[in-house]
Amino acid sequence: MPLTVTLQLTPKQAADAETYAALAAQRIGIPRSDVALVRVVKRSIDARQRQIKVNLSLEIYVDREPQPGPVAFDYPQVAGRTEAVIVGAGPAGLFAALRLIELGIKPILLERGRDVSARKRDIAQINRNGAVDPDSNYAFGEGGAGTFSDGKLFTRSKKRGDYNKALQTLVFHGASPEILFEAHPHIGTDKLPGIIRNIRRTIVEAGGEIHFERRIDDLEIRQGRVCGVRCGDERIEGAAVILATGHSARDIYELLHRRGVRIEAKAFAMGVRIEHPQALIDRIQYHLPERGEYLPAAAYSLVCQQGGRGVYSFCMCPGGFIVPALTDAAQSVVNGMSPSGRTSPFANSGLVTEIRPEDFEYLRAEWGELAGLRYQQLFEEAARRHGGDGQIAPAQRVADFVAGRASTSLPKSSYIPGLTPSRLDRWMPETIAARLREGLATFGRRMRGFVTNDALVAGVESRTSSPVRIPRDPATLMHPEVSGLFPTGEGAGYAGGIISAALDGERIADAVKTYIES
Repeated sequence: MPLTVTLQLTPKQAADAETYAALAAQRIGIPRSDVALVRVVKRSIDARQRQIKVNLSLEIYVDREPQPGPVAFDYPQVAGRTEAVIVGAGPAGLFAALRLIELGIKPILLERGRDVSARKRDIAQINRNGAVDPDSNYAFGEGGAGTFSDGKLFTRSKKRGDYNKALQTLVFHGASPEILFEAHPHIGTDKLPGIIRNIRRTIVEAGGEIHFERRIDDLEIRQGRVCGVRCGDERIEGAAVILATGHSARDIYELLHRRGVRIEAKAFAMGVRIEHPQALIDRIQYHLPERGEYLPAAAYSLVCQQGGRGVYSFCMCPGGFIVPALTDAAQSVVNGMSPSGRTSPFANSGLVTEIRPEDFEYLRAEWGELAGLRYQQLFEEAARRHGGDGQIAPAQRVADFVAGRASTSLPKSSYIPGLTPSRLDRWMPETIAARLREGLATFGRRMRGFVTNDALVAGVESRTSSPVRIPRDPATLMHPEVSGLFPTGEGAGYAGGIISAALDGERIADAVKTYIES
């Protein structure tokens, strides 16, 4: 068995494998020459004190001791086996497909958007203020929204499923092994497309199917049981249907509502995306004039209560970019992403506040359980009216937003389509604006320098989660009124990121297996 050693090192020591291997050997009292392998199992940065430390947990393998092999999976052949339909090729859909294959079931995966290569071209067009394809953009297409919006792998809940297996699956398909031990693992938008292509290859080589540009128009429901879907005139059948459509697939909620399949309005969050110079965040977090060569771009996580509602940072992207995440030209929606190296001179994060059903109660008479969805749409459309041509987004300097004054100019930004000065504090709902202002004031007291006119807020960050939940029975994980229909992931209201969606997809695949065999 390997020996486990925990070291607290300087950033320079932690960056050099030979240095920490020698220190680990010294700690356990053996010559460095007897150490065959040193494997990092956890790494985190402690910047609470002036002297920054890196905590390393290591496994030490000595000579003649069996060493761990590379992560490997052996997927069986499922061609000709029982078929299940999966709608959506985001993390929930892809991991559901992989798990179905492990269970001997053939997945038929339907994705409304294009494959990652074609999707890159559609996204480039959006960044040039060109036309927005409603089916292929930052939200829709192979890999889902996370493929082109940062690729962080952190989840607060490790109880959803096998967290380590999910990370190992990504490593098997091309992710860096570092995600297995980083405290806040991150793949990066430059690396994720290749990993997604490898997952697609695994599914197809095992006998599964993936079909792109297949927008679902209807469900085939007979006597309370779903037996397939329709894409135009095409009918695709399966023993079960997994809905893994993501939080922006509004047409799916509308389809379910129209067909009388029960859905439920739920709380969600909306706000703005805030952007600072990365050097400023580094100085605040590391208490240093410059972070130097051994520390990564600094991140932050902020939360407070204002007026009985949460205000918090969301999807923080150190060394990243703000991107246009709209799915319709009538909207202005922004999100954040960062490449694996996190080398951008900017740091951005969602800054959002809780939206509860009472906030959109006035819309219920007309929209019913879609009232929260309509409230979200109105927010995005208001941002579009106050933006510019194409994807030019409305923005305001942070100190001006807090003080309630106009910004006559804006600082430099990572947002490629461009920004235009706007009084966000005036046109967004006052309850949202007031809580964000108060929250920013609180965060400015915690992080001196956070509230500054060298930073900006851009509108709007509205797709943090779905405003609708598709209910499912706690025991079977099926929709309680439609047999064989399995909602999963962010779009169904049961996940909040790449890993939590992936774990929920695997869990649903297990439930599908039980259903098919019952």
